[in-house]
Amino acid sequence: MVNHQTIGQSTTHLSAEDLAALRRHLGEQRVFRREQLLQLSGPVTSRAEDRLQRQAAAQIEVRVKLAASARMVLADVEAALRRMDDGSYGACHLCRRPIDRERLMIVPQCRYCVRCQQVRQAVP
Repeated sequence: MVNHQTIGQSTTHLSAEDLAALRRHLGEQRVFRREQLLQLSGPVTSRAEDRLQRQAAAQIEVRVKLAASARMVLADVEAALRRMDDGSYGACHLCRRPIDRERLMIVPQCRYCVRCQQVRQAVP
């Protein structure tokens, strides 16, 4: 049976079980991203001088980019959990229509419906 949860003026078709599964998934993502950031902030070890220094510099650059990405995803995950808590989860930030259940099940931290996401990506 499907519950209809009212979100602002929108209605989303997420059951209580869907919301519970999405909350668990977001919680797992939060733990993973926090652990990832801890690992990425650790020291880079290198033994051979010249070659490994270049490798270390490349590794540092990769670590910096991975850490930035992890911070961004973590912020999105935590924002989705806040939206769940305040009852606004599942509504598109632009058009305020419900985000498709399938989209939320794939990307539970998404803020936009497919149409609005495409519009956002098309704008340079």
